[in-house]
Amino acid sequence: MKILVINPGGTSTKVSVFEDKDELFKLSLSHTAEDLKDFHTVFDEFEFRKNIVLTALKDKGLSIKDFGCVVGRGGLLKEIQGGTYHVNHIMIDDVKNAIRGEHASNLGCVLAKSIADEVNIPSFIVDPVSVDEFEDMSKITGISDLTYPSWLHSLNHKAVCRLMAKRMGGKYSDFNFIVAHLGSGISVVPHKKGKMVDGSGGRCNGPFSPERSGGLPAYPLIQLCYSGKYTYKEMVSKVSSIGGMYDYLGTKDTREIEERINNGDEKAKLVMDAFIYQVSKEIAQYGATLCGKVDKIILTGGIANSKLITEAVKERVGYLAPVEIIAGEAEMEALALGALRVLNGEEEAKEYK
Repeated sequence: MKILVINPGGTSTKVSVFEDKDELFKLSLSHTAEDLKDFHTVFDEFEFRKNIVLTALKDKGLSIKDFGCVVGRGGLLKEIQGGTYHVNHIMIDDVKNAIRGEHASNLGCVLAKSIADEVNIPSFIVDPVSVDEFEDMSKITGISDLTYPSWLHSLNHKAVCRLMAKRMGGKYSDFNFIVAHLGSGISVVPHKKGKMVDGSGGRCNGPFSPERSGGLPAYPLIQLCYSGKYTYKEMVSKVSSIGGMYDYLGTKDTREIEERINNGDEKAKLVMDAFIYQVSKEIAQYGATLCGKVDKIILTGGIANSKLITEAVKERVGYLAPVEIIAGEAEMEALALGALRVLNGEEEAKEYK
């Protein structure tokens, strides 16, 4: 059975075609600022992106009649449990109204359903960023107005856990894992018998990343925000896109930073050491979440390709559990496999309410 996978991003729409578990081809359809300048909201881009996807398939000699289902990247939805979901009109209305904010991934479900409905086949999303399986106590912050949010790389987290569980001869729900997703954003999550029961990442807490600040000291942060040195927008940028390694070193490329270290740059070495230290501390604290019963620690994401970083993290946290590397992100495959599990009867698709 052929599966069409659609993953909308800010400047591109990625499209993959799978034959069951095998990816036949992948395309990245680029969109320039000029292409998108007349659209006031992300939802307004829907017809434009749909036409580009259909044209690309036609150029490959494919029709939507060739597919058994369409699966899209999940967007900024209500808090939901992990899993594969049927796309329904409630979901479409929520992304249309941007209930959790504007993001290109909001179009994943819209594109999937629109294309699938034309030929009466199912449409799905899988493990969107809004997956929230936190235990209640893990949300308490110390100020009743605030809670710790579950805003994580859920799709890749759960995909690597399923892969590792399969390698270990069991199911995701059989094991306890701690997963550190290391990319432009960082998220570290304890997975307890198939649930993400706690975690850090996004723009709220956890280690700094190539471009994000991670968790910050609260009182000095308040003083900085009210100092007049930066505007609200500038502070948001420092936390979410120009913080972390970039704020210290002027680059978001960890490969460049490693090269600078090899050339004797002491500041680059200090920042990299601090990054490794923070990632390791974050992993170690979730050992307490799982009462020390950790089957594997998994390092994933693009930065997990760095032997310098992964070996240093292993040295610090290997006492807790064996450390495994599953570098990169397999988002398209994870989406396809999520749909395939439903079509093969391995799990039931959930309903978004």
